[in-house]
Amino acid sequence: MLKKRIIPCLDIRDGRTVKGINFIGIRDAGDPIELAERYVQEGADELVFLDITATIENRKTLIELVKRIAKVINIPFTVGGGINSLADVSQLIYAGADKVSINSSAVKRPELISEISRKFGNQCCVVAIDTKFEEGEHQVFVHGGRTRTSVKTVEWAKRVRDLGAGEILLTSMNSDGTKSGFDLEITNLVSQAVNIPVIASGGAGKVQHFKEVFESTQATGGLAASIFHYGEIPIPVLKQFLMTKGVPVRIT
Repeated sequence: MLKKRIIPCLDIRDGRTVKGINFIGIRDAGDPIELAERYVQEGADELVFLDITATIENRKTLIELVKRIAKVINIPFTVGGGINSLADVSQLIYAGADKVSINSSAVKRPELISEISRKFGNQCCVVAIDTKFEEGEHQVFVHGGRTRTSVKTVEWAKRVRDLGAGEILLTSMNSDGTKSGFDLEITNLVSQAVNIPVIASGGAGKVQHFKEVFESTQATGGLAASIFHYGEIPIPVLKQFLMTKGVPVRIT
C-alpha cells in the first residue's frame, strides 16, 4: 500500500513565510529556509513553496530562494507562483526544484501543462486547483483566489490529467485556514475522478482531520501550513497518530 504523504506548505511573500485565512488576513510565519530545515528533520515527506503574489504582481518566482532551499534540504520540493512558460520552469528545475506547480497560467493556457510534461516528465508537473463552492457549484478560482472563473472543478481536474499533469494540488478556499477540517466532498469528487495523485489542502486543524481525509477520500497527500509553522501539530506526533490508526505513513 502506498504511503500517505504529509506535506508542509510555505506561502512566500517578500522572502518570508506567511499565512492567511480564506486567502486573506496574511501574517508572518517565519523564515522559509529555517522552516524547511526543521520540516526535513521532523520527517516531512515533501515541501511545497508558493510565491503567493507572483502572479498578481506579474513577476517571477524567487529563483535565488529556490537555490538556497535546494542546498539545505534532501526531500522533494515543489515551487509555484508566476510560472508562465517553459523557460520559467527550466529556471526553477535547474535551480533545484523537483516539481513545479502551475495554477492561473494553466487555466489561461492549458497547453502549458502538456509542454511541461513532454519536456520534464509528468512527475514534474503539478497543477494547483483553487476551488470554492459558490451558488451550488464547485468553481475554479485564479489569481491567488481573487478571480472566479466559469470552469467547474471536477471537469478541470479531468482535463489537466488528460493534458499530462502528474499531480493535483487541490485547495478548498472555503476551508483554507479555518482549521475545521479538509473539504472531504470536493476532495473525494476530484480524487475519484482522476487516476493521478491528489494532495488535499485547506482546513487542517487536528490530527483527526488527516485521518478523515485519508480514510474518506483517495487523496494521497495532506498539505497544511499554520499548524506546522506555529508548532500546533508536530509532524512526528501526526505520523505516530496516523500509524496507530492504520493509515500507512513513512516513519524516518
